Amino acid sequence: MNNVKTWFLAALVLCPIAAQAKLNIVVTLPDCAALVREIVGDKATVTTLAQGAEDPHFVTPRPSYTRTLNQADLLVDGGAELEIGWLPPLVSGARNRDINRGGSGRVSAATGIRLLGVRTGPVDRSQGDVHAAGNPHFLLDPLRGKAVAQNLAKAVMRLDPKNASVYQQNLDAFVARLDQKLIEWHKTMTAHKGKAIVTYHSNFDYFAERYGLKVAGQLEPKPGLPPTPGHVRKLVPKAKAEKVRLVVVGSFRPTRLADFLSKQSGATTLSLPIMPTESGESKDYIGWIDRLVSEFDKALK
Repeated sequence: MNNVKTWFLAALVLCPIAAQAKLNIVVTLPDCAALVREIVGDKATVTTLAQGAEDPHFVTPRPSYTRTLNQADLLVDGGAELEIGWLPPLVSGARNRDINRGGSGRVSAATGIRLLGVRTGPVDRSQGDVHAAGNPHFLLDPLRGKAVAQNLAKAVMRLDPKNASVYQQNLDAFVARLDQKLIEWHKTMTAHKGKAIVTYHSNFDYFAERYGLKVAGQLEPKPGLPPTPGHVRKLVPKAKAEKVRLVVVGSFRPTRLADFLSKQSGATTLSLPIMPTESGESKDYIGWIDRLVSEFDKALK
């Protein structure tokens, strides 16, 4: 009888702990993670693999990542082959079948999103680091970011239906704030519609499309290949002819050749985070896009 009583008391103590267990969500990229955090609030633990200050194409795998993925209830990747160079071996080593592609605990942010640069013909390595599925940097467009947040919320609610109402409330609050900022950002950027920029990589194509900027060229001679002095010199007459105002570079990249092009063409070099950062004004998704709009606006005036 005493053993039964002891077991019953232990069960009463442990039940609340089980009931309060949080979802363990692992996200490959800081931009996706920022959206997930808006949705889950304090109802889940969110771990990000890549950091905002590194190139998301070439993240260095760490042994701790495998352990983290082994414990994940949900893995959110960016998709469109952005993490293809480093994520698959980590998922394979994690031995967590739920997070395999097609598993119940795996979702890609790119699913259902209209992507730019989708290749219809043959793709090979001679073309550079080409993403045949499309340009994976779609979260630099806040309207696409809104759609991604809505899709991610559905995935989280499916895994944790008991907290679905909380997740929906969080999503609604985020969308309301984002909708207000979308109006402000559009008003700010309307004055710069049609202005030309050069980018280091294709990161800012979606931002440019959303706000009517013209991408006149890229410092990379081919996607993923570092700029060369010869290629950048060839860009100078085009930049002058198209009255390029900005040479935009991700903040983790060197600016030496960007500065050369700016000096030769009368443009300005702008170094910006291509994803939310760990701290400061760019930590959350809206703060990050707000900073981008502000920096573009100041530099283009």
